[in-house]
Amino acid sequence: MGFFGTYLYDGDKWTPHDNDVRPDLAGPWLTVDIHDSDIATISYSPADPGTGVAYIGVTPRIYFGDETASAPTDVAREAEGLAAWREELGASAVTSDDLVDFLAEDEAEDWDSDEDSDDLADTEVFVEAKVVEFLTALSLPVPDDLLRS
Repeated sequence: MGFFGTYLYDGDKWTPHDNDVRPDLAGPWLTVDIHDSDIATISYSPADPGTGVAYIGVTPRIYFGDETASAPTDVAREAEGLAAWREELGASAVTSDDLVDFLAEDEAEDWDSDEDSDDLADTEVFVEAKVVEFLTALSLPVPDDLLRS
């Protein structure tokens, strides 16, 4: 069994969060929802110029083998949105180029759930390890649970 967890960053700290509840915060926020160590959904607000949703690991369309599981992804657009989100916090500059390689595309050939993981790096096997690297690239703290996983 993989790792499951949902966390909300309110611009100051991380707290556990219910993924089914949209945050009711005045300022910028970001949630990370990790599903079975394979997929992480990153939701953020404000979203402009992105949609407010990006994925790390694989997208729901690929994970569930169902094109209706999520909207098609545009990693360049979401990387721009996430960089703009970070700028909204008024901290260190992060560019979309710093983030785009972390984000999952709708490419089925990139993911094989049965792949032998013995020769792969943790970031290629456990999405939570890649989320830690992503949050570091965003110059954000990391939820304690992800540091222990």
